[in-house]
Amino acid sequence: MIKTVSIIIPCRNEENYIEKCILSVFENDFPDSLLTVYICDGLSDDTTRSIVEKLAKIHSNLILLDNKKQTTQHALNLGLKTAQADVKIILGAHTEVHSDFIKENIKLLFSKEEIGCSGGVLENIYENESAKVISKAMSSSFGVGNAHFRTGTKNGYVDTVAFGAFKKEVFDNVGYFDTDLVRNQDDEFSFRLIKNGYKIALSDKIKTKYFVRSSFSKLYKQYYQYGFWKVFVNVKHKTVTTLRQLIPLFFVLFLILGGALSFLHSIFAWLFLIVLSLYLAINILSAHKVSDNIKETFLISYTFVILHISYGLGYLNGIINFILLKRKPNSKNKALTR
Repeated sequence: MIKTVSIIIPCRNEENYIEKCILSVFENDFPDSLLTVYICDGLSDDTTRSIVEKLAKIHSNLILLDNKKQTTQHALNLGLKTAQADVKIILGAHTEVHSDFIKENIKLLFSKEEIGCSGGVLENIYENESAKVISKAMSSSFGVGNAHFRTGTKNGYVDTVAFGAFKKEVFDNVGYFDTDLVRNQDDEFSFRLIKNGYKIALSDKIKTKYFVRSSFSKLYKQYYQYGFWKVFVNVKHKTVTTLRQLIPLFFVLFLILGGALSFLHSIFAWLFLIVLSLYLAINILSAHKVSDNIKETFLISYTFVILHISYGLGYLNGIINFILLKRKPNSKNKALTR
């Protein structure tokens, strides 16, 4: 099956990762003559651009594009609209792909007519102890729900993948990424893709190494933004796109309301303690499943709490801003933390 492939990599100030990411693509068992790689750079002010320019002298099919708007959704659209290949694949600068990544995507993508997007599982790579704990927490279904591309617990049709490969015609029928979204643009696009009759297929034969965030504070900000922007997506589509997104919200509301009601009557206090104890018990058991080390187990348990509370608080703030106050995203909301 001969298909041309374009790979789109959004980036900004990724000097520590971009070279390994690009080289992993060119080390794939796939003909150079059928491959083009687009680096959509948000005007980096570190050495990212010089690294790409150096590699472009070796690989003539490596092209540097200027993303003057400097956000991910604009970078994606810039690359996708420039690319003319049969298959368009999105990658992140913090990734390294396996040697059969392109071939396995093509094989799955064209295995059935209804498949519009294919993807695989993430192999979390950590660079320090905090990242190690975070990576283990994010490989647990208790931590991230049914995000199968993280947990690797399912092959088949899913509602989203991390770094998708798309048939060219998908963008003609579905459109491009929503330029209003600095977060959740991939989830929103997946929702539209499925709504238009396409399927998203996942296979654990498609593997990508992903360098996870290295601090708890960065993880908190990341998932707070996920929750916040998810509400904006829901308002746009006038529906809740997935039911699992509501669970962290309910957990946060339980903590706020249950804690307040506990001061009013002992019955509420006992109910609050029972439910909270049940959550903590499941939390610790889930953490123990991914680590036998006692200290690490409790750190993973702590990470679960960060994931759930940050997403829930972000979602709650999104409800207040986008539904109750009917506000539009402002420049502060659109400032992407990293």
